Amino acid sequence: MVWEAIKARAVANCARIAVGVGPSYADKTIEGAERAAENGYARVTLVGSRPMDTALDTVVSETPESAIIELLKDGKVDGVVRGSLGANSTLRSLRRIMGLDKILRVSLLRAPSGRFFFFAPVGVDEGWTVEDKVELGEKGVQLIRRFGVEPKVGVLSGGRMEDRGRSPRVDKTMDDAEAVAEKLREKGIQAWHASILFEDAIGEYEYILAPDGVCGNLMFRALCLVGGGEGYGAPLVGTDIAYVDTSRAGSGYENAICMASALVKGTKASSL
Repeated sequence: MVWEAIKARAVANCARIAVGVGPSYADKTIEGAERAAENGYARVTLVGSRPMDTALDTVVSETPESAIIELLKDGKVDGVVRGSLGANSTLRSLRRIMGLDKILRVSLLRAPSGRFFFFAPVGVDEGWTVEDKVELGEKGVQLIRRFGVEPKVGVLSGGRMEDRGRSPRVDKTMDDAEAVAEKLREKGIQAWHASILFEDAIGEYEYILAPDGVCGNLMFRALCLVGGGEGYGAPLVGTDIAYVDTSRAGSGYENAICMASALVKGTKASSL
């Protein structure tokens, strides 16, 4: 199972992971970080704007969103979990300090049934063109292969196959999904148009692409914040940077820390 492979790699790495602590959800962030450290997933440093009551290493800064990325750039940590810091400010710092032109994330989710699957786009500004979704598909597959899984990709659209002709907007999503699947197959990736049937796709595909970033963000929230599913973090793809994004309204940060540690390459030599 993919999550078992991720946990095993995290324990083997026990990487140095910095976790952001915002003024909201601070207690939940610290508790998740302490559990991750206790489980041996990572050696955790907490970064926030206020002193923190914990035995873990801490960094206090007036600008924690920049400070946490500077730790990564300076080689003082191996990876970063956004934690409960603000999304926009932290991603801006990541882009500026690490010199990134584009931010692409793929989330690992667990359905209420217990089935794990990767999912994108989850950012509202991602996945709006065929080309964007093909890039997300290809780079997400590269991530998933690192955990020993050769994924099948399901590309969602706005209707069932028989709904074609009911709405030009729905037809466009179906045309786009077909084009994305075809282009991914040309790259040697198993990919199919999965229509609107997300409930079936969860059982059939290891990686699912939503029609666009707004749809993907809404689907994530419906599944994980209302429907009993769970998010395990959204790692950056298309780069060797170990950065895992999180939802401040999610259940915790232990799993995202585990994911970040598993993504780091060659950590033991870097810090022991």
